[in-house]
Amino acid sequence: MVGVDPRPTACEERAVLDVAPLRFLLLTFAGFVSREQSRTIEYLIEENRILREQLGERPLRLTDDQRRHVAVGGEALGRRLLASVASRVTPDTILAWHRRLIARKWTYARRRTGRPGILKEIRELVLRMSRDDPTWGYSRIQGELKKLGHQVARSTIAKTLKEHGVPRSPARRASWRTFLRAHAEAIAGADFFTAEVWTARGLITHYVLFVIDHLTRAVEVAGITTNPDGAFMAQITRNLTEPFDGFLRKKRHLILDRDTKFTAQFRAILERAGVRVVRTAYQAPNMNAVAERWVQSVKRECLDRLILLGDDHLRRVLRDYVADYNTERPHQGIGNVPIDGQPDAGHGDVIVRERIGGVLKHYHRAAA
Repeated sequence: MVGVDPRPTACEERAVLDVAPLRFLLLTFAGFVSREQSRTIEYLIEENRILREQLGERPLRLTDDQRRHVAVGGEALGRRLLASVASRVTPDTILAWHRRLIARKWTYARRRTGRPGILKEIRELVLRMSRDDPTWGYSRIQGELKKLGHQVARSTIAKTLKEHGVPRSPARRASWRTFLRAHAEAIAGADFFTAEVWTARGLITHYVLFVIDHLTRAVEVAGITTNPDGAFMAQITRNLTEPFDGFLRKKRHLILDRDTKFTAQFRAILERAGVRVVRTAYQAPNMNAVAERWVQSVKRECLDRLILLGDDHLRRVLRDYVADYNTERPHQGIGNVPIDGQPDAGHGDVIVRERIGGVLKHYHRAAA
């Protein structure tokens, strides 16, 4: 009987040597991926904890689609791991959602015997009305739908809004934009911007204070100075609130940012004249968006195209720009028409009027 040599052959030894480095590389790569995933999970858990502290005890309203995604992901983790990472929803609730998904999959379609679901058009109208006017309650929306020929129960409206995470009307605040629209006739905005002017002393910063009417979009440059101190601001305020021709004589609210140049004396004079000062939140330019938009316009359309030589040059340029802005150019914020709202009634040839050496152009018809 011939014995078998138990020692590996040379070919087998080379095969083992070839596999060992590959196995080592695979283990090293797997360990690296595992460490990266652990760091990612630790970060997400910490971020989730911070968000949970920010939200407090407020309930988290999820749509059906969001519940579906959470349920699928939660089932893959398992209840034990879910208990360590889930924060806003309990593991039992997530797994219950998953069981409901499975049951729905194996439930055969059948003819419904109850009340029909709300039509897509009505559902979209309900959501649109709740967005457009957050103060409307279920009955108010019900009345608007009735005007449009839709008979919808109040409970159906409540259910639709709840399914889409829309809270009851007392919890929905009217937007800042809605407030501005509703009170535009009584609101003006004010702000500063700077312009760099070449003088005999070199490049000097000038501060331009302007006021803009929210209803008409008309603008007035209230003052230009290199030193906007308290005395300057007080005199400007008296001019703006002058009872006969002051720009703010018919206004009841003036929106200002937190710039320290708007001094306590400045605000006190406004209050005595019957103009309530509305100060924006810190770092919230959108709360004075109409004024901010005008600053962009005057710089992009005019000042950024010029080299300003002296104080008088700056004043002439701004005077011409404001004249064009208030009387000639159309404004998107008021329907893309000029402030006076009057179209050109002429029937002659179209001609162009230039201001500031052609920087501004106004097209109109020649008189017949």
